[in-house]
Amino acid sequence: MQIILVTQRHGRSLHLPTWLGRSMPYLILVSAVGLFYLGFLAGTPEAGRALSDRALVQWEQEIHSQRQLLDQITRQSEEELAALAVRLAELQARSTRLDALGERLIDVAGLEDSEFDFSMPPGVGGPEVPVSSDDDQRFQRPPTFAEELERLEAHLDSRRQQLTVLESLLNNRSMDDQTFVAGRPVGSGAWMSSRYGYRTDPFTGANAWHGGLDFAGPEGLDIVSVASGVVVYSGERGGYGNMVEINHGGGYSTRYAHNRENYVQVGEIVEKGQVIAALGNTGRSTAPHVHFEVHNNGRTRDPIDYISRTRN
Repeated sequence: MQIILVTQRHGRSLHLPTWLGRSMPYLILVSAVGLFYLGFLAGTPEAGRALSDRALVQWEQEIHSQRQLLDQITRQSEEELAALAVRLAELQARSTRLDALGERLIDVAGLEDSEFDFSMPPGVGGPEVPVSSDDDQRFQRPPTFAEELERLEAHLDSRRQQLTVLESLLNNRSMDDQTFVAGRPVGSGAWMSSRYGYRTDPFTGANAWHGGLDFAGPEGLDIVSVASGVVVYSGERGGYGNMVEINHGGGYSTRYAHNRENYVQVGEIVEKGQVIAALGNTGRSTAPHVHFEVHNNGRTRDPIDYISRTRN
């Protein structure tokens, strides 16, 4: 193809080479692409800024949402930790009470402190055995802290119940020991001056029944209860003079007569070995002594059988 250009000034025509004519469509296409590219470059900064602004807004929204979620998780964690701290404090208090109960049981049972030292942790141990994949799945996952607290709480409750039952049994045994009628009503310094049974009456000389044991000694000597119980009589009573009677339960009661002075009142609870009166010479008596009687189910018993009496 041949292109002819005609100029108005000189009226002459210019002939362009054939190869240039053939390349003209490509030149036009390249020029159009170039112009489009230049226009794109000219518009790119504004489009980039708009895109950046939208992305920034989305990121800020996402960060705000994540921050709210993090704050919520933090609050929940703090609340859970506070609840766990309260439970842990309760378990520590229970453990302290159990230690105190255990030490009390040591005293009640009469055990040596070295046998059960509640101030020291107990020895535990054993060989390490790895858990295989064939074992129960519940052994595969380590327990959570909350699960360990629940397990510890259940363990402490169980031990508390067991120790409470043991305390009750030991207290009952101790109570039985305390109410067990045995021993002398006076300590050293007194001697047996008259036995239980028939004897010659010291005032009439006739054969008469003597329902107790007499222990002679210096006036004012301590008279003690041979078992725990409740005072059911304290005062003058005919030939007994000043007398104290104690009910020990189980059908047993004891009497202590001819006292110079009674130290206990009716309704008072006395312990085994407690001083209840002073040895005297009141009532139908020839000299200072204590008249000691043991009653079982309303009948007198020979006190000699109870002086050296022991539990089976």
